Amino acid sequence: MLRLPTYVIILLASAQSQPKSYELLATKHVMVPMRDGVRLATDVYRPALNGMPVGERFPTLLVRTPYTRTWREEGAAPFVQRGYVFVVQSVRGRYGSEGRWRFFKDDPADGFDTAAWIAAQPWSDGSIGTLGGSYEGGTQHAMALAQPPALKAMVPNVAATNPGRYGIRHNGAFELRMFTWMFSVGNPVDSPDYPSYFPGDAATSKALAESAKQYRDYITALPFRAGATPLRMAPDYESTLVELMSHGDYDSYWKDMGIDVISHLDEHKDVPAFHVSGWYDSWALNVANLNYAGLAKTKKSLQRLTMGPWTHGGQDNSYAGEAEFGPDAAISLHALELAWMDRWLKGVQNGVDQEGPVRIFIMGGGDAHKTPEGRIHVGGHWRTEKEWPLSRAVASPYYLHGDGTLGLERPQSSAPTQYEFDPRDPVPSIGGNVSSQIGMMEAGAYDQRCRPNVLGCNNTRRLASRNDILVFETPPLREDMEVTGPLVVNLWASSSAVDTDFTAKLVDVYPPHRDFPLGVELNIGDSIVRARYRDSLEKATLMKPGQVYKFRIELYPTSILFPKGHRIRLDISSSNFPRFDVNPNTGEPLNQNRRTAVAANTIYHDAEHPSHIVLPVIPKR
Repeated sequence: MLRLPTYVIILLASAQSQPKSYELLATKHVMVPMRDGVRLATDVYRPALNGMPVGERFPTLLVRTPYTRTWREEGAAPFVQRGYVFVVQSVRGRYGSEGRWRFFKDDPADGFDTAAWIAAQPWSDGSIGTLGGSYEGGTQHAMALAQPPALKAMVPNVAATNPGRYGIRHNGAFELRMFTWMFSVGNPVDSPDYPSYFPGDAATSKALAESAKQYRDYITALPFRAGATPLRMAPDYESTLVELMSHGDYDSYWKDMGIDVISHLDEHKDVPAFHVSGWYDSWALNVANLNYAGLAKTKKSLQRLTMGPWTHGGQDNSYAGEAEFGPDAAISLHALELAWMDRWLKGVQNGVDQEGPVRIFIMGGGDAHKTPEGRIHVGGHWRTEKEWPLSRAVASPYYLHGDGTLGLERPQSSAPTQYEFDPRDPVPSIGGNVSSQIGMMEAGAYDQRCRPNVLGCNNTRRLASRNDILVFETPPLREDMEVTGPLVVNLWASSSAVDTDFTAKLVDVYPPHRDFPLGVELNIGDSIVRARYRDSLEKATLMKPGQVYKFRIELYPTSILFPKGHRIRLDISSSNFPRFDVNPNTGEPLNQNRRTAVAANTIYHDAEHPSHIVLPVIPKR
């Protein structure tokens, strides 16, 4: 039976016994001035009775978003009914807000000024809590980095942060989901009240919107150059995308973008924050391993972390891709947000601060049957922990061997393994930690077999059958094994090229089952490193062909129970497209290559070069 957190039980009870429920009174399109005179479009939802605003001061919940404000109205009602003012604001250059959109650069200052405006309103009691996910999670951290006095609590959900490390650039490579975000989710042209680049020219705007939807054609013809796609008609978006794809060095461009938490821990305001993400979320590594771990270590205010088995923003779902985890996997984000804000903005003693600081979902333990939806029943359960990462986890190196095995025994004398990486035929992405990849690839856990709808697949074979993927696999496990925590691959490799990529993917290999006669090979986590950034993310250094280098590849964190009889597999290759951009192997400046070259890449697995993955194994209690 699922054990609900104490604060959820108390919240449900208080909701049922609450004597008074406020109505919602909306004031739309308030233009709030910033310090430079730019005005931002803002909607204010206030508590009301009998159609009139209540003449009291209330705490305020703030969402700063690049998306439409209208979809937030329904979500505002439950908070307003319980005595909150709910404010939704469009960031600069988006949906009626003045100024130019500059991808988070203005959000620290704009967040500070918005908080000051709210605190000065007659309906405000001077305290603000922030909500929202993805980009909206990023604006929360941007605001916290500016330290507005009124900010008292945060719930950053799947927050976009530290983009120079992971999320946009990824160990030097580029996460192509940002490409599709610019064309589709970012919605540069066909927003109903977006200040158009073509005032009064509806035909041009419509043509641009339709042609921009063909981004799948553009993403297979990289590099991305200014003027080469319909995005040229939205110059702020085009120039931003060119910069993001061309700037690999992790320097002030990324660190001072406005959402780099880990490089500015001292400046981040010390307020209670509840961090939420999922094992298959595109920002999971940042949320758990960087933001939560860093803030929990440096701040006095309570920091909490919940990690579920979800894709980006999928807390309401019990599945991720083809993996079904059971009904207990889904949570009510609204209940969590309301309990957190009641505690810190209203002083309600609801127990949210008495729960353990970390709540994780351990995937696995199901019977692997096929659900009515065609998914594999992975199963799983929730567990409360006192920290992240878990100190009791045993860092267990599993070594790569020349015969394709993966095991605890260190390798001895062994010839290296070589493969050819052709940028014109990259390894297709089948599932993973992505978001905004509309029409490009699917997020979550998927059987690692090709299928017709996967970009780059022209057959139905196992992905591991490709010659450019090296497979290292354990024997069938003799007992259940839980792996919970960060995942790191230490790889010794060389290349015939001056620059190339190395990828790693952890896979749970299911034995044959009556519902899945061929077994299932589910991806658990993946990552990449661009060789020129092997020594430092801050400065690129090309390789010397043939020289052996050590590469560190940090995968997304996980919590997974590998059952008895399963195999643990590590796939090593040099591409994962369109999850990441493809390295042309030529060493040309990023996003400026005119050539490609086939690279002969070599993986070493001997006593001097003991390539391995470090698995955080949880001892049996």
